Amino acid sequence: MSNYKPYFDLGSLIAKYLRNELTAQEKNELEQWLQSDERNQELFRKLIDEANINNELELLSATNKDKAWKNIVKKTGFKSAEDKPKITGRLLGYAAAIAVLLALGITLSKYKKGDEQKVLAHQQKDLLPGGSKAVLTLADGSQIILDDTKNGKIASQRNVIINKTQSGKVIYDVTASSQADQVPVVAQLVAMNTLTTPRGGQYEVVLPDGTRVWLNAASSLKYPTAFTGNERKVELTGEAYFEVSKNALKPFFVKTATQTVTVLGTHFNINSYADEAVTKTTLLEGSVKVMSSTSGATIKLKPGEQSINTINAINVKEGADLDEAVSWKNGKFLFRNTELRPIMRQLSRWYDVDVEYQGNVAQKHYRGRISRDVPVSEIFEILKTSGINFTINGRKIIVKS
Repeated sequence: MSNYKPYFDLGSLIAKYLRNELTAQEKNELEQWLQSDERNQELFRKLIDEANINNELELLSATNKDKAWKNIVKKTGFKSAEDKPKITGRLLGYAAAIAVLLALGITLSKYKKGDEQKVLAHQQKDLLPGGSKAVLTLADGSQIILDDTKNGKIASQRNVIINKTQSGKVIYDVTASSQADQVPVVAQLVAMNTLTTPRGGQYEVVLPDGTRVWLNAASSLKYPTAFTGNERKVELTGEAYFEVSKNALKPFFVKTATQTVTVLGTHFNINSYADEAVTKTTLLEGSVKVMSSTSGATIKLKPGEQSINTINAINVKEGADLDEAVSWKNGKFLFRNTELRPIMRQLSRWYDVDVEYQGNVAQKHYRGRISRDVPVSEIFEILKTSGINFTINGRKIIVKS
């Protein structure tokens, strides 16, 4: 086993990447390895390609996958051979990634950090995508870094237990009856929590009423640990997708810097970043009412419609592109005649980078669909088709014609 340890360590990082379980330190380690040599990036792309991994498994034992699996067990101790029938799909893929790394030991030795003669003089750096990262701020001001916290119970407040699940989700579990509808509102002390995602992070939370909220990168949601009285109120900055639990007696309100959305139970997306010129609310199911905080104007949306809220007016767009509005939640970047600068703002949030424009960079439009799980260089391949050049300098992307 000791002969394989360097490759096993690297394989473990890749396995955690595929499971979206990298800590901040591990992400930096993997990123440093990727940036040390462009051939590492090529190898990494092969190792996270499930079809390629399965092909490598077959080659390990001349099409005898059972024998190949025994090789994995023997060399890594990753799983017992008896567990193999339960290992399918993506789990098999990242277990196989370790096996492939071990099998490619001779090749990998060319890429190890100390072999400076093999490092290219002009390295092509890359940036890894974001993942499930967020900070939960409790009512007393204490903070829980969720990506570094073990699954299970992470906190309790009054009659509510807060759990973190393996799938990267925070759930509020009401453990005892609060008699909320029988106690006068003025007599109740409601604890407020805030879930905040950094650039390069996203997270899901299930609120005490069962409402599910997905937060995009660089966003925050403030909410109570119990919805008392006759309404449910939350505050949003950034972007979130809501699946609101139906309760006709308690309407649900989402307040942003520019508007308030009122619903009873529905599915919708709000994009309300401070660096975007407008706030967009896109309705997928049900009905919502959107009221502008500046003009006081109110509109009602039907499924398939989108409100566009500016400082001076709020308008309705019929036949909105629902796929584009929620593409981030579905793990995709979707560009449909999208200008360069809005695209770069998306990349800045998801890859945790700053963007600098040099020269007269034309505002060209782009079309394309690509996974949010890829290194940023793969996004550049789409954008380079118009003659725009991109350079990575640390955590900055330089854009020039």
